[in-house]
Amino acid sequence: MKPISFAENCETTAEYTRRQLLARTIVAAFGFSVAGRALAAETVQTGQSPNIVLGEGDHRYQWIPDWLTPPSGLLWGDTQGLAQDSAGRIYVSHTVHPDSQSGDAIVVFDKNGKFLMSWGAQFRGGGHGLDVRKEGSHEFLYHCDTQHKTVTKTHLNGDVVWQKGAPTEAGVYKDGSPFTPTNIAFSPDGGFYVADGYGSNWIHQYDARAEYVRTFGGLGIEPGKLHQPHGLWLDTRSSDPLLVVADRANHRMQYFTPDGKHVKFVTDGMRQPCHFKTRGDEMLVPDLDSVVTIVDRNNKVITHLGDGYPSDLRGAPRSAFIPGKFIHPHTAIYLHNGDILVAEWVPIGRITLLRKMA
Repeated sequence: MKPISFAENCETTAEYTRRQLLARTIVAAFGFSVAGRALAAETVQTGQSPNIVLGEGDHRYQWIPDWLTPPSGLLWGDTQGLAQDSAGRIYVSHTVHPDSQSGDAIVVFDKNGKFLMSWGAQFRGGGHGLDVRKEGSHEFLYHCDTQHKTVTKTHLNGDVVWQKGAPTEAGVYKDGSPFTPTNIAFSPDGGFYVADGYGSNWIHQYDARAEYVRTFGGLGIEPGKLHQPHGLWLDTRSSDPLLVVADRANHRMQYFTPDGKHVKFVTDGMRQPCHFKTRGDEMLVPDLDSVVTIVDRNNKVITHLGDGYPSDLRGAPRSAFIPGKFIHPHTAIYLHNGDILVAEWVPIGRITLLRKMA
Protein backbone atom coordinates (compact mmCIF):
# COMPACT_ATOMS: atom_id res chain seq x y z
CA MET A 1 0.00 0.00 0.00
CA LYS A 2 1.54 3.27 -1.09
CA PRO A 3 1.15 6.15 1.39
CA ILE A 4 -0.06 9.53 0.20
CA SER A 5 2.92 11.82 -0.21
CA PHE A 6 2.59 15.17 1.44
CA ALA A 7 6.24 16.05 0.85
CA GLU A 8 5.28 17.53 -2.52
CA ASN A 9 2.27 19.36 -1.14
CA CYS A 10 2.71 22.94 -2.30
CA GLU A 11 -0.15 24.16 -0.12
CA THR A 12 1.43 23.44 3.24
CA THR A 13 4.47 24.72 5.11
CA ALA A 14 4.11 22.24 7.96
CA GLU A 15 7.26 20.20 8.48
CA TYR A 16 6.78 16.44 8.52
CA THR A 17 9.46 13.79 8.41
CA ARG A 18 9.19 10.79 6.11
CA ARG A 19 8.66 8.55 9.12
CA GLN A 20 5.80 10.73 10.43
CA LEU A 21 4.14 10.69 7.04
CA LEU A 22 4.29 6.91 6.80
CA ALA A 23 3.01 6.46 10.35
CA ARG A 24 0.12 8.83 9.73
CA THR A 25 -0.94 7.00 6.59
CA ILE A 26 -0.77 3.58 8.26
CA VAL A 27 -2.88 4.79 11.18
CA ALA A 28 -5.44 6.24 8.80
CA ALA A 29 -5.63 3.03 6.80
CA PHE A 30 -6.01 0.63 9.74
CA GLY A 31 -8.06 2.99 11.89
CA PHE A 32 -10.87 3.19 9.40
CA SER A 33 -13.44 0.47 9.97
CA VAL A 34 -14.40 -2.09 7.36
CA ALA A 35 -18.02 -1.13 7.75
CA GLY A 36 -17.15 2.51 7.26
CA ARG A 37 -15.53 1.74 3.92
CA ALA A 38 -18.71 0.27 2.45
CA LEU A 39 -19.88 2.16 -0.61
CA ALA A 40 -23.04 1.53 -2.56
CA ALA A 41 -22.52 2.40 -6.20
CA GLU A 42 -24.38 1.37 -9.30
CA THR A 43 -23.69 1.95 -12.95
CA VAL A 44 -26.60 2.43 -15.32
CA GLN A 45 -25.95 2.57 -19.05
CA THR A 46 -27.33 5.71 -20.68
CA GLY A 47 -26.61 5.39 -24.39
CA GLN A 48 -22.86 5.06 -24.68
CA SER A 49 -22.04 6.89 -21.43
CA PRO A 50 -22.08 5.28 -18.00
CA ASN A 51 -24.24 7.06 -15.45
CA ILE A 52 -22.53 6.46 -12.12
CA VAL A 53 -24.64 6.73 -9.00
CA LEU A 54 -23.05 6.96 -5.56
CA GLY A 55 -24.63 6.42 -2.16
CA GLU A 56 -27.73 4.58 -1.06
CA GLY A 57 -31.33 5.07 0.04
CA ASP A 58 -32.23 8.73 0.36
CA HIS A 59 -28.61 9.71 -0.26
CA ARG A 60 -28.00 8.82 -3.87
CA TYR A 61 -26.06 11.13 -6.15
CA GLN A 62 -25.18 11.15 -9.84
CA TRP A 63 -21.43 11.55 -10.42
CA ILE A 64 -20.65 14.45 -12.82
CA PRO A 65 -16.87 15.08 -12.96
CA ASP A 66 -15.42 18.37 -14.23
CA TRP A 67 -18.77 20.08 -13.92
CA LEU A 68 -16.92 23.38 -13.58
CA THR A 69 -14.06 24.11 -15.95
CA PRO A 70 -12.02 27.31 -16.25
CA PRO A 71 -12.13 29.52 -19.35
CA SER A 72 -9.53 29.52 -22.11
CA GLY A 73 -6.17 30.82 -20.90
CA LEU A 74 -6.76 29.81 -17.28
CA LEU A 75 -5.68 26.40 -15.97
CA TRP A 76 -6.70 24.90 -12.66
CA GLY A 77 -4.06 24.45 -10.03
CA ASP A 78 -5.01 22.61 -6.85
CA THR A 79 -8.73 23.33 -6.46
CA GLN A 80 -9.12 24.02 -2.74
CA GLY A 81 -11.99 26.35 -1.82
CA LEU A 82 -15.69 26.59 -2.72
CA ALA A 83 -18.50 28.98 -1.82
CA GLN A 84 -21.96 29.92 -3.11
CA ASP A 85 -23.62 33.29 -2.57
CA SER A 86 -27.32 34.03 -2.07
CA ALA A 87 -27.80 34.64 -5.81
CA GLY A 88 -26.47 31.15 -6.56
CA ARG A 89 -23.10 32.23 -7.94
CA ILE A 90 -20.36 29.68 -7.24
CA TYR A 91 -16.80 30.72 -6.34
CA VAL A 92 -13.75 28.48 -6.73
CA SER A 93 -10.41 29.20 -5.07
CA HIS A 94 -7.38 27.47 -6.59
CA THR A 95 -3.61 27.83 -6.66
CA VAL A 96 -3.40 28.38 -10.46
CA HIS A 97 -1.37 25.98 -12.60
CA PRO A 98 2.22 27.07 -13.36
CA ASP A 99 1.45 26.91 -17.11
CA SER A 100 -1.67 29.11 -16.85
CA GLN A 101 -1.62 32.34 -18.86
CA SER A 102 -4.03 33.95 -16.44
CA GLY A 103 -3.09 34.24 -12.78
CA ASP A 104 -6.65 34.58 -11.48
CA ALA A 105 -7.11 32.43 -8.38
CA ILE A 106 -10.86 33.08 -7.95
CA VAL A 107 -13.19 31.81 -10.67
CA VAL A 108 -16.92 32.57 -10.61
CA PHE A 109 -19.75 30.55 -12.21
CA ASP A 110 -23.51 30.85 -12.23
CA LYS A 111 -25.70 28.26 -10.52
CA ASN A 112 -25.82 26.20 -13.71
CA GLY A 113 -22.05 26.01 -14.01
CA LYS A 114 -21.58 28.71 -16.67
CA PHE A 115 -18.38 30.74 -16.33
CA LEU A 116 -19.00 34.38 -15.38
CA MET A 117 -15.68 35.99 -14.43
CA SER A 118 -12.34 35.51 -12.72
CA TRP A 119 -10.10 37.67 -10.55
CA GLY A 120 -7.76 37.41 -7.57
CA ALA A 121 -4.31 37.17 -9.15
CA GLN A 122 -2.93 38.34 -5.79
CA PHE A 123 -3.85 34.91 -4.37
CA ARG A 124 -1.96 32.95 -7.04
CA GLY A 125 -0.05 30.08 -5.46
CA GLY A 126 -2.01 30.24 -2.21
CA GLY A 127 -5.73 30.19 -2.99
CA HIS A 128 -7.10 27.93 -0.27
CA GLY A 129 -10.04 28.29 2.13
CA LEU A 130 -12.99 30.32 0.90
CA ASP A 131 -16.37 31.16 2.37
CA VAL A 132 -19.15 33.71 1.92
CA ARG A 133 -21.16 35.54 4.57
CA LYS A 134 -23.97 38.07 4.46
CA GLU A 135 -23.41 41.03 6.75
CA GLY A 136 -26.33 43.43 6.79
CA SER A 137 -27.43 43.92 3.18
CA HIS A 138 -24.09 42.91 1.65
CA GLU A 139 -22.22 39.67 1.12
CA PHE A 140 -18.49 39.23 1.52
CA LEU A 141 -15.89 36.58 0.73
CA TYR A 142 -13.28 35.49 3.28
CA HIS A 143 -10.08 34.05 1.78
CA CYS A 144 -7.22 32.09 3.33
CA ASP A 145 -3.98 32.38 1.36
CA THR A 146 -1.38 29.78 2.28
CA GLN A 147 1.31 31.24 0.02
CA HIS A 148 1.15 34.81 1.33
CA LYS A 149 0.09 33.83 4.89
CA THR A 150 -2.93 36.10 4.99
CA VAL A 151 -6.65 36.19 5.66
CA THR A 152 -8.47 38.61 3.39
CA LYS A 153 -12.04 39.90 3.35
CA THR A 154 -13.32 41.08 -0.03
CA HIS A 155 -16.51 42.16 -1.71
CA LEU A 156 -17.94 39.66 -4.18
CA ASN A 157 -16.14 41.46 -7.02
CA GLY A 158 -12.76 41.13 -5.30
CA ASP A 159 -12.40 44.60 -3.82
CA VAL A 160 -10.45 44.24 -0.57
CA VAL A 161 -12.05 45.27 2.73
CA TRP A 162 -9.17 44.22 5.00
CA GLN A 163 -6.26 41.82 5.15
CA LYS A 164 -4.64 40.19 8.19
CA GLY A 165 -1.49 38.25 8.88
CA ALA A 166 -0.48 36.47 12.08
CA PRO A 167 -2.18 37.95 15.18
CA THR A 168 0.66 39.47 17.20
CA GLU A 169 -1.73 39.80 20.16
CA ALA A 170 -1.72 36.01 20.53
CA GLY A 171 1.91 36.01 21.62
CA VAL A 172 2.53 32.62 20.01
CA TYR A 173 4.53 33.78 16.99
CA LYS A 174 7.25 35.77 18.76
CA ASP A 175 9.84 33.08 18.11
CA GLY A 176 9.18 33.14 14.39
CA SER A 177 6.74 30.22 14.41
CA PRO A 178 4.95 29.97 11.07
CA PHE A 179 1.42 31.26 10.46
CA THR A 180 -0.34 29.63 7.51
CA PRO A 181 -4.14 30.04 7.62
CA THR A 182 -6.25 27.37 5.97
CA ASN A 183 -9.95 28.02 6.66
CA ILE A 184 -12.44 30.27 8.45
CA ALA A 185 -15.63 29.58 10.43
CA PHE A 186 -18.28 32.17 11.23
CA SER A 187 -19.94 32.60 14.62
CA PRO A 188 -23.57 33.74 15.05
CA ASP A 189 -22.52 36.99 16.78
CA GLY A 190 -20.72 38.22 13.65
CA GLY A 191 -17.26 37.08 14.72
CA PHE A 192 -15.13 34.40 13.13
CA TYR A 193 -12.40 31.85 13.76
CA VAL A 194 -9.20 31.31 11.75
CA ALA A 195 -7.46 27.93 11.59
CA ASP A 196 -3.66 28.09 11.40
CA GLY A 197 -3.74 24.63 9.90
CA TYR A 198 -0.42 24.59 8.06
CA GLY A 199 1.53 26.77 10.44
CA SER A 200 1.52 26.31 14.21
CA ASN A 201 -1.78 24.49 14.85
CA TRP A 202 -3.63 27.33 16.60
CA ILE A 203 -7.22 28.53 16.33
CA HIS A 204 -7.66 32.32 16.53
CA GLN A 205 -10.96 33.95 17.43
CA TYR A 206 -12.04 37.43 16.27
CA ASP A 207 -15.13 39.50 17.08
CA ALA A 208 -17.61 41.12 14.69
CA ARG A 209 -15.27 44.11 14.24
CA ALA A 210 -12.48 41.73 13.17
CA GLU A 211 -10.61 42.44 16.40
CA TYR A 212 -8.62 39.73 18.14
CA VAL A 213 -10.31 37.86 21.02
CA ARG A 214 -8.33 34.74 21.95
CA THR A 215 -6.18 31.84 20.78
CA PHE A 216 -6.47 28.14 21.67
CA GLY A 217 -5.24 24.76 20.48
CA GLY A 218 -1.57 24.25 19.68
CA LEU A 219 0.26 21.12 18.58
CA GLY A 220 -0.53 17.84 20.33
CA ILE A 221 -2.77 14.80 20.55
CA GLU A 222 -4.36 15.35 23.97
CA PRO A 223 -7.80 17.00 24.45
CA GLY A 224 -7.68 20.61 23.32
CA LYS A 225 -4.56 20.10 21.22
CA LEU A 226 -4.47 19.86 17.43
CA HIS A 227 -2.36 18.54 14.59
CA GLN A 228 -3.07 20.24 11.28
CA PRO A 229 -6.45 21.86 12.11
CA HIS A 230 -7.30 22.22 8.45
CA GLY A 231 -10.98 23.18 8.54
CA LEU A 232 -13.58 24.30 11.05
CA TRP A 233 -17.29 25.08 11.30
CA LEU A 234 -19.77 26.41 13.83
CA ASP A 235 -22.04 23.39 14.28
CA THR A 236 -25.53 24.60 15.14
CA ARG A 237 -27.34 21.27 14.76
CA SER A 238 -27.88 21.03 18.52
CA SER A 239 -29.25 23.52 21.04
CA ASP A 240 -25.75 24.56 22.09
CA PRO A 241 -23.61 25.64 19.11
CA LEU A 242 -20.11 24.19 19.15
CA LEU A 243 -17.01 24.78 17.06
CA VAL A 244 -15.98 21.61 15.25
CA VAL A 245 -12.41 21.41 13.97
CA ALA A 246 -11.08 19.07 11.27
CA ASP A 247 -8.09 17.85 13.29
CA ARG A 248 -6.74 16.29 10.14
CA ALA A 249 -3.36 14.81 11.04
CA ASN A 250 -4.93 13.42 14.25
CA HIS A 251 -7.59 11.68 12.10
CA ARG A 252 -10.55 13.10 14.02
CA MET A 253 -13.07 15.85 14.53
CA GLN A 254 -12.58 17.79 17.71
CA TYR A 255 -15.33 19.87 19.29
CA PHE A 256 -14.82 23.05 21.33
CA THR A 257 -17.10 25.48 23.11
CA PRO A 258 -17.29 28.86 21.36
CA ASP A 259 -14.68 30.16 23.82
CA GLY A 260 -12.21 27.39 23.03
CA LYS A 261 -12.70 24.69 25.68
CA HIS A 262 -12.43 21.06 24.58
CA VAL A 263 -15.73 19.13 24.51
CA LYS A 264 -15.24 15.83 22.68
CA PHE A 265 -13.64 13.88 19.86
CA VAL A 266 -15.34 12.13 16.95
CA THR A 267 -13.26 9.43 15.26
CA ASP A 268 -15.78 7.03 13.69
CA GLY A 269 -15.55 7.23 9.92
CA MET A 270 -12.77 9.83 9.98
CA ARG A 271 -9.53 9.38 8.04
CA GLN A 272 -8.15 12.85 7.27
CA PRO A 273 -11.17 15.19 7.51
CA CYS A 274 -10.58 18.49 5.73
CA HIS A 275 -13.58 20.72 6.37
CA PHE A 276 -17.33 20.75 7.08
CA LYS A 277 -20.63 22.10 5.85
CA THR A 278 -24.08 21.48 7.34
CA ARG A 279 -27.54 21.25 5.81
CA GLY A 280 -30.39 20.54 8.21
CA ASP A 281 -29.37 17.72 10.53
CA GLU A 282 -26.61 16.46 8.24
CA MET A 283 -22.97 17.40 7.91
CA LEU A 284 -20.72 17.01 4.89
CA VAL A 285 -17.11 15.93 5.53
CA PRO A 286 -14.68 15.98 2.58
CA ASP A 287 -11.80 13.69 3.52
CA LEU A 288 -8.35 13.92 1.95
CA ASP A 289 -8.10 10.13 2.00
CA SER A 290 -10.24 9.85 -1.11
CA VAL A 291 -13.82 9.96 0.16
CA VAL A 292 -16.69 12.33 0.96
CA THR A 293 -18.69 11.40 4.05
CA ILE A 294 -22.13 12.47 5.24
CA VAL A 295 -22.92 12.16 8.96
CA ASP A 296 -26.15 12.65 10.90
CA ARG A 297 -26.77 15.06 13.80
CA ASN A 298 -25.08 12.58 16.15
CA ASN A 299 -22.08 12.37 13.79
CA LYS A 300 -22.87 8.79 12.84
CA VAL A 301 -21.96 7.92 9.26
CA ILE A 302 -24.89 7.94 6.87
CA THR A 303 -22.88 7.15 3.75
CA HIS A 304 -19.43 7.37 2.18
CA LEU A 305 -19.34 8.68 -1.38
CA GLY A 306 -16.81 7.95 -4.12
CA ASP A 307 -14.35 6.02 -1.97
CA GLY A 308 -11.15 5.82 -4.00
CA TYR A 309 -8.75 4.91 -1.16
CA PRO A 310 -5.92 4.14 -1.41
CA SER A 311 -5.16 6.58 -4.22
CA ASP A 312 -1.85 7.24 -5.92
CA LEU A 313 -3.31 9.43 -8.67
CA ARG A 314 -2.53 12.91 -7.36
CA GLY A 315 0.02 13.59 -10.10
CA ALA A 316 -1.67 11.50 -12.78
CA PRO A 317 -3.17 12.89 -16.01
CA ARG A 318 -6.92 13.34 -16.10
CA SER A 319 -7.27 10.34 -18.40
CA ALA A 320 -6.08 8.11 -15.53
CA PHE A 321 -8.73 9.33 -13.07
CA ILE A 322 -11.18 6.56 -12.16
CA PRO A 323 -14.87 7.33 -12.81
CA GLY A 324 -16.85 7.42 -9.58
CA LYS A 325 -13.74 7.54 -7.39
CA PHE A 326 -12.31 10.55 -5.60
CA ILE A 327 -8.57 11.17 -5.33
CA HIS A 328 -8.17 13.85 -2.63
CA PRO A 329 -11.36 15.74 -1.69
CA HIS A 330 -10.22 19.01 -0.14
CA THR A 331 -13.50 20.85 0.35
CA ALA A 332 -17.17 20.32 -0.46
CA ILE A 333 -20.35 22.36 -0.17
CA TYR A 334 -24.07 21.80 -0.38
CA LEU A 335 -25.49 23.87 -3.20
CA HIS A 336 -28.79 25.63 -2.61
CA ASN A 337 -30.71 22.88 -4.41
CA GLY A 338 -29.20 20.09 -2.27
CA ASP A 339 -26.57 18.95 -4.77
CA ILE A 340 -23.00 18.55 -3.51
CA LEU A 341 -19.97 20.17 -5.12
CA VAL A 342 -16.51 18.74 -4.40
CA ALA A 343 -13.09 20.33 -5.05
CA GLU A 344 -10.02 18.11 -5.04
CA TRP A 345 -6.38 18.64 -4.15
CA VAL A 346 -4.83 17.57 -7.46
CA PRO A 347 -2.34 19.72 -9.43
CA ILE A 348 -4.62 19.91 -12.47
CA GLY A 349 -7.74 20.50 -10.37
CA ARG A 350 -11.10 18.79 -10.44
CA ILE A 351 -14.57 20.03 -9.48
CA THR A 352 -17.17 17.25 -9.32
CA LEU A 353 -20.91 17.70 -9.01
CA LEU A 354 -22.87 15.08 -7.08
CA ARG A 355 -26.41 15.65 -8.30
CA LYS A 356 -29.06 14.62 -5.78
CA MET A 357 -31.37 11.96 -7.10
CA ALA A 358 -35.06 11.80 -6.23
